[in-house]
Amino acid sequence: MADRFTQITPDIMRLAEKCIENGAISPELYTKYEVKKGLRDINGKGVLTGLTDISEVRSYTVVDNEMIPCEGKLFYRGLDIEEIVGGFISDDRLGFEEVTYLLLFGSLPSADELKSFSAILATYRTLPTSFVRDIIMKAPSSDMMNTLARSVLTLYSYDKNANDISIPNVLRQSLQLIALFPLLSVYGYQAYSHYHDGQSLFIHAPRADLSTAENILHMLRSNCKYTELEAKILDIALVLHAEHGGGNNSTFTNRVVTSSGTDTYSAVAAALGSLKGPKHGGANIKVVQMIEDMKASLSDWTDEAQVTDYLTKLLNRQAFDKAGLIYGMGHAVYSLSDPRANIFKRFVEMLSEEKGRKEEFALYSMVERLAPEVIMKERRIYKGVSANVDFYSGFVYSMLNLPLELYTPIFAIARIVGWSAHRIEELVGGGKIIRPAYKSVTKHSEYVTLKDR
Repeated sequence: MADRFTQITPDIMRLAEKCIENGAISPELYTKYEVKKGLRDINGKGVLTGLTDISEVRSYTVVDNEMIPCEGKLFYRGLDIEEIVGGFISDDRLGFEEVTYLLLFGSLPSADELKSFSAILATYRTLPTSFVRDIIMKAPSSDMMNTLARSVLTLYSYDKNANDISIPNVLRQSLQLIALFPLLSVYGYQAYSHYHDGQSLFIHAPRADLSTAENILHMLRSNCKYTELEAKILDIALVLHAEHGGGNNSTFTNRVVTSSGTDTYSAVAAALGSLKGPKHGGANIKVVQMIEDMKASLSDWTDEAQVTDYLTKLLNRQAFDKAGLIYGMGHAVYSLSDPRANIFKRFVEMLSEEKGRKEEFALYSMVERLAPEVIMKERRIYKGVSANVDFYSGFVYSMLNLPLELYTPIFAIARIVGWSAHRIEELVGGGKIIRPAYKSVTKHSEYVTLKDR
């Protein structure tokens, strides 16, 4: 039965060919009708479809009506992300809960507000009775994003006010999901690791006195142990991934679905489906796999000439997955630099020293330096290219001994904050369902009866 369920039969292949034949639209038609494919113009700039007060991504300045690329900047509620990170690092404390408060409520919390808010999140880190046994432990999936989405949709059944989209209720649901995402992700992985890989099963309860980053490491590791630097860098990763404007694919998906008036769980599950895509949330996995292939393929991966040759082969579809991409390089918005990557890199080097992996960090740094030169030589591009945050995040997660299966869920654990803020903003100020137009290019024809076909 399982084979019949998943088998692609000759009939399916034949019908699929018809789908392909009828699904192709001539690229010239997009130019003819001035359609912004991918909601981006010819220069790659996103089409303006909405307004937000939550965050700003800046990659250029306008001088005499001309767009001039600049060093990338990211602002949360008008505050420079570099200053935010610098603030809590200088105080030697973790910052994800503070940033969560900022993104949701529009201002930085006082010490008392932060303490109270962290306590609220702690009270929500409790799953319904038997949820782990009845939901997470049943039919564990190899893809934690699907496990996470299934868990989110199932939580709808445990919520007596699931369909109430008043702001107080949506905020309550959002805070619960922000608090529960680490549990759902880690427990989902533990179940999969046990049933599919034969590993020992352990389910550690979260601790109220620990932050989100600390609880992830506490619940994931069999001995619950972690270093201060490990928690600090994972916390920074969560801060940098928490929000990135309303136009990124998963956040836009969340706003589109929210505009229909549906429930919180459905909107978040839709965003999870978007983030799962390798063009969005799965890029850091590809970076790690690419670097591992590079190390295995080169006789000396400290040799710049060999690394340059490998990068050239990547672009020419002759190495790794033959997709023609150098993963972790380039971004849909940033050109000269990704501020998140710049922040991250400083702490990545510290962690590589603690973990005894400085040589690998040197390789990453070399690729970051050489890749733009190779891309400029091999490709005709309309803007600069630089390392994005995914370039280093996968390396960080590997040094933290996080399993590959949790790389994208870690992204979701952070980004649920941004999704929640945008959902609330859409509900407060939206009102209209988001419905862009698609122009039909099909020629009209006469109906033919069944006997005459």
